[in-house]
Amino acid sequence: MQIHPLITDSSSLAALCERLSKADFVAVDTEFMRENTYWPELCLFQISDGKEAAAIDPKAPGLDMSPLLDLLVNNEDVLKVFHAGGQDIEIVFNLTGKTPHPLFDTQIASMALSQGEQIGYSNLVDSWLGIHLDKGARFTDWARRPLDKRQIDYAIGDVTHLAAIFPMMLEELRKTGRGVWLNQEMERLADPGNYEVNPAEAWKRVRISSRKADVLGRLKALAAWRETEAKDKNLPRGRIVKDETLADIASHPPRKQEDLGKVRGLSASWKGNDIGARLMAAVENAGPLPRDEMPERDPGRPGLGKEGALVADLLKLLLKIRSREINVASRLLARADDLEMLAAGVRTNLPILEGWRFEQFGRDALDLVEGRMAFAVRDGKLLMTRTEKLAEPND
Repeated sequence: MQIHPLITDSSSLAALCERLSKADFVAVDTEFMRENTYWPELCLFQISDGKEAAAIDPKAPGLDMSPLLDLLVNNEDVLKVFHAGGQDIEIVFNLTGKTPHPLFDTQIASMALSQGEQIGYSNLVDSWLGIHLDKGARFTDWARRPLDKRQIDYAIGDVTHLAAIFPMMLEELRKTGRGVWLNQEMERLADPGNYEVNPAEAWKRVRISSRKADVLGRLKALAAWRETEAKDKNLPRGRIVKDETLADIASHPPRKQEDLGKVRGLSASWKGNDIGARLMAAVENAGPLPRDEMPERDPGRPGLGKEGALVADLLKLLLKIRSREINVASRLLARADDLEMLAAGVRTNLPILEGWRFEQFGRDALDLVEGRMAFAVRDGKLLMTRTEKLAEPND
């Protein structure tokens, strides 16, 4: 494989992207810093089609990144391959307003190939290539320039290994017929909605025990205010105000700005500074949360009482058995919410009752709930066995 020197000029990047635009796939990775900023700071971009590989320096003066971004978000003929690519995809979305498409994530694919639910990149490389990675450069300061050869070699290795693993993984998926199992998961990862930040929705990420409309209305206003402040200052949300302080202010609102100096988690300066005034404006202008936005006390689990909870536990046991039998990560087959919905009597719009999930697990799950299957122990192993439908009481 041809390894290019670090790309820092627009003509070299444009030529590389022109060649890669004819590839079947490209492996993609990024290095970034986000400890001290709201937006992840892109520091390095790596890409390979298995024949050539390069690292691109987005911090290079005058570098035009548009050919690379165009390849990632507008070229539908080239598959983009990531490993645990959520944060890489977020960076591309922040730069373009679009997500890479079509895409393939090797961590998700590993769930269908009996390699666990969240296999790390080092373990993936070890498993498929027998290479033990040097992790020494993982925690380097990628924003500092110049980058040394060890850093660049480490970064490029991420995509050269990924480009070697992807065809092997694809062949295994073809042999097992499990490639189709991944389509929905890949499309979910590519959904731009995952990466859009709506200040009006930010309150839903903050833990709070109260379910009072006035408290939640203040929390919504405060979380939206904090999101705007964090974006404008390019600081992490917690650097503005921590979640627990936000929830405390929503639950026990100060009557005037001077009271902010007594709030745990805020410095005394808030009682007289501009940001404190903006916080108070958010509190004072907040109204009760509208009824149609109020969270349900037990969302998505209608009628799941004590008996339903026991049934859900049996379904989780069945899921473990079936996952073991077919060597697939249980999270790919079903999620806990779906099992609880099924136990509560829901029979529509459940992924486990559709497509391949129904064939592999959902049919048996439904039969268990409706009395057509039971657990049995044979030769010391817990198995499922078919049974007649249980008679109704007083039959």
